[in-house]
Parts: sequence; structure tokens; C-alpha cells
Amino acid sequence: MTYSPELSSAFNDTYLRSRHVSPQSGMCSFCTEECEGTCEIALAAVLGAQTVYPTNTGANQIASEKDYPIDFSHFNINGRVFGAVGANASYEEATIYHVKLEREFGEFNPVKLTMPIILPALIKLNWKDYFGGAAMAGVVCVIGEGARDRDPKLRIENGRVTGFPILKTMLDSFRKYYRGYGQIVLQCNVEDDMLGVPEFAIKKYGAEAIEFKFGQGAKGTQPVVRIKDREQALKKQGMGELVLPNPMDPEIIKAYEEGTCPNFYSYARLPLWDEDYLIPRIEELRGMGAKNIYFKMAGYDLKDLEKVILIGSKARVDMITFDGAGGGSGYSPNKMMNEWSLPTVVLEDAVCTIINKLKSEGHWIPAITITGGFSSEDQVFKSLAYGDGIVTAVGLCRASMTAAMTGKKIGDMIKAGNIPKNLKKYGNTVEEIYGDLADLRAIYGKKADKFSLGAVGVFSYLNKIAFGIKHFAALNRKFDISYLDRNDLIPLTRGAKDLLKGKWFE
Repeated sequence: MTYSPELSSAFNDTYLRSRHVSPQSGMCSFCTEECEGTCEIALAAVLGAQTVYPTNTGANQIASEKDYPIDFSHFNINGRVFGAVGANASYEEATIYHVKLEREFGEFNPVKLTMPIILPALIKLNWKDYFGGAAMAGVVCVIGEGARDRDPKLRIENGRVTGFPILKTMLDSFRKYYRGYGQIVLQCNVEDDMLGVPEFAIKKYGAEAIEFKFGQGAKGTQPVVRIKDREQALKKQGMGELVLPNPMDPEIIKAYEEGTCPNFYSYARLPLWDEDYLIPRIEELRGMGAKNIYFKMAGYDLKDLEKVILIGSKARVDMITFDGAGGGSGYSPNKMMNEWSLPTVVLEDAVCTIINKLKSEGHWIPAITITGGFSSEDQVFKSLAYGDGIVTAVGLCRASMTAAMTGKKIGDMIKAGNIPKNLKKYGNTVEEIYGDLADLRAIYGKKADKFSLGAVGVFSYLNKIAFGIKHFAALNRKFDISYLDRNDLIPLTRGAKDLLKGKWFE
């Protein structure tokens, strides 16, 4: 059997002509010269290098299409019927409503969460409601790398950012709903850091938290963007970006004038940070006013995982997010989304094993978040349980953005009198259909009625996740999620059993 998808994908709207497929290659088993070219190979024959990336990115979300041989579905959730942990064993207290979901982390500036959730880095689609809904729900959210590219008024002078007005809008999208829980974090890649985005954000707009990005589960390398002409290549180069080939090279100028110049591409630099750079850099940012520092890491080699945790320990970063294969991005190479990195549950196992080793050696450990393909409360519960007390939170990225987009879209439809058929049974107005508005009013008062329904959608989705986790926790007679452990999981497959026994990497 094969785990890799066929050579057809929603990434580029390709499909196979035949229902007969050669499993190893992913091609039609019978390939004919009469085919009009509907598969990935045909598209590459025309568009070439462009087809390494999704051709339909933009107002979409894109994630891995690979069916991995192990994930959290390979575990069921255990249950118990006697006693109560974290609450008195009484009918009044031992209920789902008394399950404690709150978490707190932060070495120097404690950050409270209403539930064990963060919304990982994004800066596309309905980002305003993504951040606003996070504040309403009381969780952390992260502004994605390269956010400066979203600002038409961005100014860069002498290789440093001097104007970035849209950043205030991004930060305020969260701040205007902030209620003492959660935090909005600005993620920075190498380009952002070289341009001085962290210090600009802290000094100009009072950004409190910075996340250094090493990688993500769908994109281990940085993106390549095709540039239409030399004029644009020079503009990108003038903004400090790495442009290849060099538009200032005399040979390239000559080739361009003669019409024989190859394509220009901008390429975001790979992180080459190390301990010698990061630790003093983090201290510098703290001295400027940064209250919290985060790392974002993917499922790289086990030695790299350990090194990042050790750097985080020495620098006293507040949280490290580990992103496993199976999640997605708007601009990751197609095959990288499917074929690289550790599946999320395997990554979590590796991280927990490394941390247990480091703890035994006396190292302080930051808060840990696991993300990569999560969308439902059962998955969140399983990750927390598998984390055995090590995992502080679970990241819900694409799913939360889906809630932001659909919450807004459905709200607009209701207001226009075009109620979706599947929702008509719940009522005819926003008041009747949006079920958790009452909970928002209880927090914010009547002004909640004027909140963006995209943000309300994120709040409601996360409210559902929290409520579902409480049910599973109560099922295990654990009324504080800090008590969750691997005894709350039942392995269903040989692979799941081997993972629990620490045999996966043998």
C-alpha cells in the first residue's frame, strides 16, 4: 500500500483521467499521448517551477492531503466510573461544569488562558476576526511571519523598518476585546528580525510578545516567489530581500536587455540563528519592553528538537510551539506539505521524550504547545493526555480561521435575509441563530451584540472545543486537566502501542 496521494491535488485543481492508478508513481496506470493534460505532471510540463507551490493559493487555506500511518485517531479515550480527582466526589461538584481548563505560563510575565488552546501564526484571510475571537475566548494568538508584506504603507530605510502602520490594526484587533486572558504575539522570521521588526513593534506600538520562527509542519524551508520583471526585482532587493539572480549583475542586465534573462525570484532566508545570537537578542528585546518570548519549531531532526528546547531553556523563553506534519499553510511547497516532517503525534512523543531527559538533567523547561492538524475536542484531549503533564496547550489554526470566515459569511447571509438551509430550523435572526451570544454578553455586556460575527464565530467554535474537553475529562473523573496523562488513552493499533512504549524511533 502507499500513503502518498495520487498525482492530482486540490492544491492546483488537477485530477487523474483514469480510475486505474499506479500506486507507487501516483500516475494513471495507462498514460496516453492523447490526454489533454489534467494531472500534476501535465501542469508542470506547462508551468514548470511554479507548480512546486499551490497554484490556487490566495483566499484559501491549504493543508496536507497525505493519510499518515499514525495519528491521534489511533487512540480512543479511556473512561472511569469511580471517584473524582480535582473536585469533591459529590453530585454537586463532580460535574462537567466544574472541570478546570485554565492554564498559566510565563517565566517573568504570567499569561493566563481560559482553556488549553492557542491560535498559531496566520496573517491572511479574515485575520481581524481570528485575533478578535482569540481575545474573546481568552487564548493566545499569533500574527504570522512577514506581516509587513501586508502593509502597502510599509517603509524601509537603510535596511530597517521605519513605517508599518497596519501592525497597529493587527494588534488592536486583539486588544480591543482583551479581558485579562491570552495575548497577541508577533511572529518574526529571519527577514523580519534583520529589518528590525521586533524592536519597531515594541517601541512604536507596544507589542508585548515576540515569537522567533524556526519552521512549521508544512514548510521547513522558506518560500520562493516569482517576480515578474527586473524592475520589481530591484524593488524587492531594495527592501532587503534576497533576489536571485542578482538584478544588479552586469551579465543579468545584459541578458535582460537581450530578452534571455531567466526568471527572477525572491527567497526568504533560512533561520541560521544559534545560542550565541538568540540569547543576547532575547535579552535585548526584553530590555526594550518585550514581556514574553516564544519559539515556533517544526518536526526537524531529533537533535535539532533538543537543541531548540535547550536554547529556550537557557533564554527562559515562555513557550515553544511544535508543529507536526498534517497541518497547512497558504504558501508551502505541495510535496513538502505531504512528505516532510514528523506526524504530529510522533513529534509530540519525541518532544516529550526529550523533555523528560532534560528534566532529569536539571534543565528548566518552557511551556509547550503542540499543533498540526487539530480541529476537534477529542484530538485536543488526546494531545493533552499524551503530553503527560508536559503539554500546556494545543494549537488550533486552520480550524479557527475557518470559524472566522464562516462566522462572518453566515452572519452576512442572515442579515441579508438569505439564511442557509441547514440553519433555518434554529431561527431567523442573528440573535436566534448564534447560540453563544448570551455567553459573550455575560462577559462584555450588551455591547457584544455589535461584535463582528466572524470573531463571534471563533469564540463560539472555541467554546465548543472547551465544552467538549470538559465532557471527556469528567468521563475520566478528572476535574482539572492538569491531571490528564497517558492512562487516559487506549491504543487501537500496533503503531499506537509501539509509540506509547517508546519504540517508534528504534
